[in-house]
Amino acid sequence: MIPLQRIRDDPDAIRRGAALKGEEAPVDEILALDEQARTLRAELERLQAERNAASKQIKGKPTDQQREQMQQLRQRIQELESEVSALDARIADLLLYVPNPPHESVPVGSSEADNVTVRTWGEKPAFAFTPRPHYEIGDQLGIFDFERAAKISGARFGLLRGPGPRLQRALALWFLDEAQRNGYEEVSPPYLVRREAMIGTANLPKFESEAFHADGDMFLIPTAEVPLTNLYREEILDAAQLPIKHVAWTPCFRSEAGAAGKDTRGYVRLHQFDKVEVVKFTTPETSLDELESLVGDAERLLQGLGLHHRVLSMCTGDMGFAQWKKYDLEAWAPGMDRWLEVSSCSVFGDFQARRAGIRYRPAPGERPRFVHTLNGSALALPRVLDAVLETYQQEDGSVVVPEVLRPYMAGTERISAGA
Repeated sequence: MIPLQRIRDDPDAIRRGAALKGEEAPVDEILALDEQARTLRAELERLQAERNAASKQIKGKPTDQQREQMQQLRQRIQELESEVSALDARIADLLLYVPNPPHESVPVGSSEADNVTVRTWGEKPAFAFTPRPHYEIGDQLGIFDFERAAKISGARFGLLRGPGPRLQRALALWFLDEAQRNGYEEVSPPYLVRREAMIGTANLPKFESEAFHADGDMFLIPTAEVPLTNLYREEILDAAQLPIKHVAWTPCFRSEAGAAGKDTRGYVRLHQFDKVEVVKFTTPETSLDELESLVGDAERLLQGLGLHHRVLSMCTGDMGFAQWKKYDLEAWAPGMDRWLEVSSCSVFGDFQARRAGIRYRPAPGERPRFVHTLNGSALALPRVLDAVLETYQQEDGSVVVPEVLRPYMAGTERISAGA
């Protein structure tokens, strides 16, 4: 959340930041309401002082005139308090709709065409045959069953069977082990969270239509970012604890699974999918360096799998509402002849921390400051699974299991039809 004082001090910068993201920020409405609230608050303080002065003048039993004067003051003060409270509540609500202006190092652009390729790793795999997309490979191997998934739950749901779930589980377990080797503490969080947790990560209120809403004003998590970021909600951390690094493997639930008609075939864009997520809490001075480190952690997973991939610096118009700076990692899927986004790594500055009330004390006795938060996919399982199937496919229809995953699959080296 952008603090009100920052909007007062430089409203044009907030407007420019929103425009760069292709967003609208209710800056004018906020400032107008703020002016009203400040005017009423000044009148309120004047009347409270007048009431206090009048009260001091009363000696013994008040006269009828004094009693009437005090009654009128009390009534007007109550009215003003109610008006100011309503204005403050409305301002607080509008502040939740102000996007986080992008960091100055973010490339300016309006769409994905303006994203900048930072680096590419590996080469496109070469085949002596025409490579097939993962859904054809999976159909032959018997590891996908989209028809029965649709029968059970409807469109945009997937079902893995046979060696499919085992391969996906192997990916998740290897990702978790690698994350722990890099200093991330594993957390197994709840999959249902309260509204305030979704507000804390900026999923609400702007994107409520994209969330799965459950009874009791609870929400199914769109990513483990939500419970992990809210672990320290309304807490003051010690500087010595930072950076704090967590990892979690959870299902993710997305009511809006992308643009209509896009990626409707295959194991790509789903309402429910598994992901290994990493989250960091750090100081303002180190957050951009921690972002580069986080990207490196995700890259090493793709390199360990031997997947050709690239790192993109996302332009202002292709960033999310809350991100301060963002990188996407895309793996090459040779069967579909396209890049697949397998990770987004973002730093939010203190945007989420202000919404969730997460602070740290730089030193004993010093005033608490808001932490900076980061998160990233390390990695999203369906698309990595797709890239593995398409990269390691063989002409006979089998798929070679990447070497790093074999210990998690009882030494299995190849997945074949009927195996």
